[in-house]
Amino acid sequence: MTRLRLGLFLLVLLASAAVAAPWLAGLLGRDPLAPDLFARYAPPGAGFPLGADELGRDLLLRLFFGARVSLGVGLAAALAATLLGTAIGLLAAWRGGWVDALLMRLADGLLALPALPILVLLAAIDPARFGLPRGEAMTDMIRITTILVLFGWVGVARLARAGAITILASDYVRAARALGVSEARLLLRHVLPGLRAPVAVAGALAVAGAILAESVLSFLGLGIQPPAPSWGNMLANAQEAVFEAPLAALWPGLAILAAVAGCSLVADGLSRARR
Repeated sequence: MTRLRLGLFLLVLLASAAVAAPWLAGLLGRDPLAPDLFARYAPPGAGFPLGADELGRDLLLRLFFGARVSLGVGLAAALAATLLGTAIGLLAAWRGGWVDALLMRLADGLLALPALPILVLLAAIDPARFGLPRGEAMTDMIRITTILVLFGWVGVARLARAGAITILASDYVRAARALGVSEARLLLRHVLPGLRAPVAVAGALAVAGAILAESVLSFLGLGIQPPAPSWGNMLANAQEAVFEAPLAALWPGLAILAAVAGCSLVADGLSRARR
């Protein structure tokens, strides 16, 4: 439980920073997007608690607003992938036969693909071709979330399928069917509750993977586009002056590390609690 509490503490701390971002902007009287070239790479001090970036923007403020983007994409992508994967895995286990074979072969095909190059290729598609505005933070978040969901459901689906097959073969499910319980009630009341623990562990790991994937895509310039801050593009912007102003790269790197470590600790704590 210690690992679970530590992971939850890290995630709550980061989520609190994301929620408090507008309040901090009002307190400091600054816009996280507005440059101040006279304050380029300003050191930490009273004016800039964590220093300033290459355009003189407050690093603490951008870190807080970046948490809204990075955590938002991670949570949305993981939640959607977990729900989709659970539904697909449950359907495959329940229907069996050709439905199960088709869905699992699709999952195997996605697993066989090199994930990162495919993610990069999809992220490089210009959203303007589909009539979407280019460079807007919300559009970028929806685009990246959709791409991550396309690949993120596979692991959850295979896990949910394996668990559902075991539960559907159990004696109490056979007894429920013999008593005339409907299939919908059987799945919702008897099968799904048995999948909560493994799916919760997979969901926590999915959040970590989504945050890391978004950071990688943004670092490569294919994710959240400047001037909107995300931890990934903050790292990308800081790489050219990493020796001149290392703090500009340190803080977003630590934020990514804390988020991924928090999710991993939560997943590990949930897994240990099942035993």
